[in-house]
Amino acid sequence: MTAATQTTASRTARFRKLSVTGLATAGAAALALTLAPSPAQAAPATESASKATVATAEVAPTKKDSPKKAKKAKKVYADNLDGWIKEALDIMKSEGIPGTYEGLHRNIMRESSGNPNAQNNWDVNAQNGTPSKGLLQVIQPTFDAYHVDGTPHDLTDPVANITAAANYAADRYGSIDNVDSAY
Repeated sequence: MTAATQTTASRTARFRKLSVTGLATAGAAALALTLAPSPAQAAPATESASKATVATAEVAPTKKDSPKKAKKAKKVYADNLDGWIKEALDIMKSEGIPGTYEGLHRNIMRESSGNPNAQNNWDVNAQNGTPSKGLLQVIQPTFDAYHVDGTPHDLTDPVANITAAANYAADRYGSIDNVDSAY
């Protein structure tokens, strides 16, 4: 073996030895890091650290994160006698005006046969210039005095007519249900 060959051979041997040693060292370090617990894992949790974690978890959601509440859909009523009575009953309930579907329906059928444009042109009110109008045959001064807020200011509007008449009947007779004849 020549000096050059011996130098190359020893360099190669030395390189292999260092490579194996380097790989072994790197592998051992990796194994040690994987298997050995870190200080955060090894140390028992302190009470203050536990409280801080819970406090962080209990942060109230922001408005952006909160689910939106569904808006209550506006109730839709049929545009007929049944729908007008049901809408009037809901308004009456919210205003504390007594009355039932049966009581309203019975009086409406007697007074106007369910025609919201009915008008009496022959009774004493008509002779005095204020004919009774609408489903429950209300005169304008009575409608004005007993009109229920939230309904149109229109004597022949079916819901406004029903609620005003029921309000009047409640004041005078205790309830529209107590009315069994012209009132």
